Amino acid sequence: MALDSNPDWWRDAAVYQIYPRSFADSNGDGIGDLPGITSRLPYLKRLGVDAVWLSPFYPSALADGGYDVDDYCDVDPRIGTLEQFDQMVRALHQVGIRVIVDIVPNHSGSGHAWFRAALASPAGSAERARYIFRSGLGPEKSQPPSDWTATFGGSTWEPVGDGEFYFHLFDRSQPDWNWDNPEVQAEFKRILRFWADRGVDGFRVDVANALAKDFSADPLADGERLAEIPSGPDHPFYDRDEVHQIYAGWREVFDSYDPPRAAVGEVWVDDPARRARYATPAGLGQAFNFDLLLAGFDADEFEAVIQANLSLAAVTGSSSTWVLSNHDVIRHASRYGLPDPANPSQRRDTGRHWLLSKGQEPAEDVALGLARARAATLAVMALPGSVYLYQGEELGLREVADLPDAVRQDPVFRRSPGYDVGRDGARVPLPWQGDGPSLGFGSGLAHLPQPDWFRDYAAAVEADDPDSVLNFYRRALAARRDLLARTDVAASGFEWISSPAGTSHWTRGPWHCLINFTRLEGLDLPPGRLLVSSERGGPAREELRPATAAWLLV
Repeated sequence: MALDSNPDWWRDAAVYQIYPRSFADSNGDGIGDLPGITSRLPYLKRLGVDAVWLSPFYPSALADGGYDVDDYCDVDPRIGTLEQFDQMVRALHQVGIRVIVDIVPNHSGSGHAWFRAALASPAGSAERARYIFRSGLGPEKSQPPSDWTATFGGSTWEPVGDGEFYFHLFDRSQPDWNWDNPEVQAEFKRILRFWADRGVDGFRVDVANALAKDFSADPLADGERLAEIPSGPDHPFYDRDEVHQIYAGWREVFDSYDPPRAAVGEVWVDDPARRARYATPAGLGQAFNFDLLLAGFDADEFEAVIQANLSLAAVTGSSSTWVLSNHDVIRHASRYGLPDPANPSQRRDTGRHWLLSKGQEPAEDVALGLARARAATLAVMALPGSVYLYQGEELGLREVADLPDAVRQDPVFRRSPGYDVGRDGARVPLPWQGDGPSLGFGSGLAHLPQPDWFRDYAAAVEADDPDSVLNFYRRALAARRDLLARTDVAASGFEWISSPAGTSHWTRGPWHCLINFTRLEGLDLPPGRLLVSSERGGPAREELRPATAAWLLV
């Protein structure tokens, strides 16, 4: 099944995020690679996704899981070669799966040739002007230019030994680019064309809201954290209006291809209306809606998020994105099994990995979390827009919360220091088989240890169980594709249907979705043909049990 020619494929695509180092290892070195991805092509095709999104696979020191890029136009030799990348893209296209790659434009890795040239050049040089260098304070210029705290902890400024400091929003191994520099702007357009010319269908833009920065004045009081300032035009670094000039230039590059290349921005902003600006046809075209990552398993919260984001999509002419898990947050099968904070704002207290700070791991209700995860997944698949799935959620994987400190790799853990366990628990390599040194991930030990309970969640084990999470995902994705192809669904709008408290019900023409958020009460199902249920084995009677969802054709 070759790719179709639909230029709007991204509007309702089911996209599967692959974290390459943890997907499949073809050579036994413990690190996933591109041949490993290609070898799992039958699995991806059977799953039924429309596209894959690859987290960074570029040469990197791996100070931040590959998001410290040393060369944007090559493949890390531990992951593969450009030739193997081309082979993978061709193979995916041949079975109708498109390819989205991660672009990291806010910062490079400290091993990037341009940054090494900057360190070897004097203050005020053209090489340093590609990054953000400032003179230190104090009589010996040994004090940082400000006391700002980086997102990963510690100072945003790193000394280079000659009285100057460079700026980094994240880790010191990730110096921020100077996007006021035309040379940087031209270089990234070249990078986009490099990958588009190799057949890449779209780009996921990392930290898309942080490229434009204003260092003309210091608006922060002593000790104030950057994260405590509302994002927007007055913030020195996040969501400034000037950032959209950058993406207007990128859009010209995207639209020079036939079909135009798609893009989706990672945009964490406080005002959803400002997030919508990234999703216009003149900009990236689509922006991640992370609102459900911060919502509890609650009817009112879900409905508010859905309504707000469908309204924003209507204004921009884009489509919303629905995501419940990714490489930066706790897997939703665990999140829904954790005690919910009384104050929803507390969910962000630990950097979006709430309640898994070191020494504060709460008891997890595994069965409840998985039931809710299946229900929430079925619900978001029924919404207008695209749905993004994170590798392993189709197996029902939970967060690996008990990794030994010695194996943790996330700089969040190192720089907190140690208070926040970081994101490694969502990045443990996948289990493909129920046995072997790395459960089928590769022939050797994986770069992060897999817990024993992974054996029961291995893809080969779940493939033989008709009620497994894997086969539930397969059924849901197949039904979703068939429904979206129906004229009476495609031509219909989205409509809420009145339902009892603690439940939600909506329609898209004859396609009905019902979800029961309660823990005690069943919900009567309307007449119609049951298409998919999140409950193992399907509803035992004419009602939807607590923490379940269902699709009906009425």
